[in-house]
Amino acid sequence: MISVQEEPTGALLAGASRRWVRLLPWAVAFILFAALLPTTIHVLSVDYGLNGGVASALAVAQTAPLLLAVVRPLRAWYVIFTADVAGALALLTIDFDAQRLWPFPPMEIVGYIGLCLALGLREPRRTLLLVWLATAGASVGLGFVAPTGTGARDALLTVLSGVALVLGGALRERYEAQRRLAEQETISEAERGRRTLLEERARIARELHDVVAHHMSVITVQADTAAYRLDRLPPDVQEEFTSIAATARESLGEMRRLLGVLRNEESHGELAPQPGLTRIGQLAEATARAGVPVEYSPCDADVSEAVGLSAYRIVQEALANVVRHAPGAPTQVSVSESVSEDSSWLTVLVVNGPPPVPPAAPLEEGGTGHGLVGMRERVRLAGGTLDSGPLPDGGFRVAAQLPLTERDST
Repeated sequence: MISVQEEPTGALLAGASRRWVRLLPWAVAFILFAALLPTTIHVLSVDYGLNGGVASALAVAQTAPLLLAVVRPLRAWYVIFTADVAGALALLTIDFDAQRLWPFPPMEIVGYIGLCLALGLREPRRTLLLVWLATAGASVGLGFVAPTGTGARDALLTVLSGVALVLGGALRERYEAQRRLAEQETISEAERGRRTLLEERARIARELHDVVAHHMSVITVQADTAAYRLDRLPPDVQEEFTSIAATARESLGEMRRLLGVLRNEESHGELAPQPGLTRIGQLAEATARAGVPVEYSPCDADVSEAVGLSAYRIVQEALANVVRHAPGAPTQVSVSESVSEDSSWLTVLVVNGPPPVPPAAPLEEGGTGHGLVGMRERVRLAGGTLDSGPLPDGGFRVAAQLPLTERDST
């Protein structure tokens, strides 16, 4: 017996993106039911001469499950297959024209072929093979009790049902292959984005490690040398400076043990002092030498090393995107400080126009926009905001606001 314990749920083609495709199985099932029900009753009762009540009962059993086939085709097959065989046996009790098709009249064949298509779209190969073997076995078995002068004609239903099962199965497997490919591409893209995010976080952590390590080292040196730089320090003050130096030295060691693992053998260049606002002008000059006219408006705001580093990296990535995707486009870079009643912000703005000549192809193929992911993560960790997007004239805009030290409320 064919098992239905693991039969999938849901309507056929329910995962299709287009609404009309999702509704197609319901429409086909309803049309088959509406057309075959009265036809089956008429053919069995009038053309074959079967009792009207029996003909009606068989017609309902052979056509109504077609509506169920949209969601449970295998269960519908049990009912229709049993009804078709029962109808063939019922026709043996009456005399009908030898030219009439037996054991399965034409309308039963049409409904059964539609059912086989539904089975092919839902069931695995093993189930489809068992269904076809059951169909072929029933056709052959009924051939042994065929009425005198009438051929079983089992080959017609056997061949047509096999073709329908193979066609439906091929369509299902093709759809499944496309769906798995789309899912894999989505997973790969999400994984690339996640990896980029983690790499940017690691890079930020390494840079913060350098910044904090510098300040902690300065504190340690100042505390250790206080007794030599300052005359006549009281013993308790000297002891306090010694304690500060020891605590700073211990904190520096712990930080290096925790964050030093983020460094790798290829990151030796990052041991150099990290760039800040004063280096943005050099970025602009280097970009101009690459063929992109850059107009830079500097800012002499007093910012922390972390904020200056974030501003530098944002401008660096934005200008790199201009070189890659809009070579030769006029670009404005500005860094300014805005002050409100209780806080101050560093605003970084990079705006480029459309390239003078649209490039035949980008300088880099397969861009994924992960540079913007890194900028957003850097701004988010700094507690700021980032606004980026295309402009109506074909250019692009990147605007970041990085919080500076909050001002005391008055």
